[in-house]
Amino acid sequence: MHFKLTCHAAGWIVVASLLPSVSCAQRDAVAEKQVRGKSQTYAEPQQAWPRFLGKGFDGTVEQPQVPFDWTTPPVMAWSIEVGNGYGLGTVSDGRFFQLDASRQFDVVTSRSVSRERLRCFDFASGAELWSKSNAFQYSDLLGYEDGPRTSPTVSGDRVITYGVTGLLKCRNVADGQEIWSLNTNDAYGVVQNFFGVGSSPLVLDGQVIVMVGGSPPEDQEVGPMQLDRVTYNGTAVVAFDLENGRELWKTGDDLASYSSPRPIEINGTNYVLVFARTGLLLVDPVKCETVWQFEHRASIRDSVNAMVPVVSGDQVFISECYELGSALLQVSKLQPRVIWKDPPRDRRRQAMRSHWATPILVDGFLYGCSGRNAPDSDLRCISWQTGEIKWVDARRTRSSVARLGDHLVVLEERGLMQILKVNSSKMEVVAEWDLSQDEGRRLGIKYPCWAAPVIVGNRILVRGTDRILCLEFAAKKSR
Repeated sequence: MHFKLTCHAAGWIVVASLLPSVSCAQRDAVAEKQVRGKSQTYAEPQQAWPRFLGKGFDGTVEQPQVPFDWTTPPVMAWSIEVGNGYGLGTVSDGRFFQLDASRQFDVVTSRSVSRERLRCFDFASGAELWSKSNAFQYSDLLGYEDGPRTSPTVSGDRVITYGVTGLLKCRNVADGQEIWSLNTNDAYGVVQNFFGVGSSPLVLDGQVIVMVGGSPPEDQEVGPMQLDRVTYNGTAVVAFDLENGRELWKTGDDLASYSSPRPIEINGTNYVLVFARTGLLLVDPVKCETVWQFEHRASIRDSVNAMVPVVSGDQVFISECYELGSALLQVSKLQPRVIWKDPPRDRRRQAMRSHWATPILVDGFLYGCSGRNAPDSDLRCISWQTGEIKWVDARRTRSSVARLGDHLVVLEERGLMQILKVNSSKMEVVAEWDLSQDEGRRLGIKYPCWAAPVIVGNRILVRGTDRILCLEFAAKKSR
């Protein structure tokens, strides 16, 4: 497998390979050994990535004790094929959990059926430990894949999944045995939105908190793609008991978005932020109520909110790409105060227009993708406090970002991965690898690469449409 490495730090270019130049059969044999065998340089991770965007809900891992050597090409520790869907899995206690969909032949009906599938792998070797699946039926209104859009959430000995049809499941981490299950679409009258369920679960204080967004019975016959005619039934957010799946509370007059709920602490009290279809909700999980709602949604019927709110102290950043752009809010238990807000319908003057990727906050600056579709998109850096644009990447493409210490890991949607030095003054590329460049097109990742990278220990996971790569990086040698 050949990746092109461009090292910018020293001003030179090196073409390097992860595997020697061999025949297709030899290459596949080597890859198979890598999947089955434990890497010689693998170090048991001190961190975990147990949910979407990691432990801190911010796509960030702090600086490792031994920094990575970005000038050395990574080794492919293992790779796995994945079925339909767009989400990348999570890592906890040496296990990797991946939710996707597969097509399987049903001997009873003699027909091919879609099955939602949760698989557990040994994170060190990539060997599959167990796999559990269930049949489902889903047809995307805009023709996208029918698989899950979310990441599993691991809490203790339980793993929670939320499928594209609203099927919420709790399984045992050790063997995948189902503990409880609930179809939230059926239970709460969810009218299918454009892309199905795309919000990952939050586990907080023994509660499984999910965005549901159901509607009353009279709205169930509303035709497809007409969410402007759909109303609410107070189930924007629903919490379930982690132990048995029993409903604990429900709140919020809104429909679901593709963002994921996250916690925020205000004056020593834990709340939950939910960036729903029409705006931001502050939810009190103890009083089981919505404290306030801040409207932030484009007037375009087919627009969506998808990024996860970014939090710094009592300040919260939200963004969309269709019309309004971004807003920075100072939040309290009363009402949010706008610190700055983009001018609506003025793309040239808007600071950032986040689509599906959540930007990364580092030392008072946000780094992330702005724009809806290529070529109306770019990677940029803006000031957190003012929204001032500090720099913009000239390439007109979409990407997602994660952070490892003072470096950003940027994955462009067609498979180019770049390592950037955190720098608010300019875009400083340290190294890059085109992960789509595999001669046989079997082991590279293919468009769309929409999931943000996952960082655990000295490894980075990336996903394309049908494959996940686990890349292992060497430690920087001390001088």
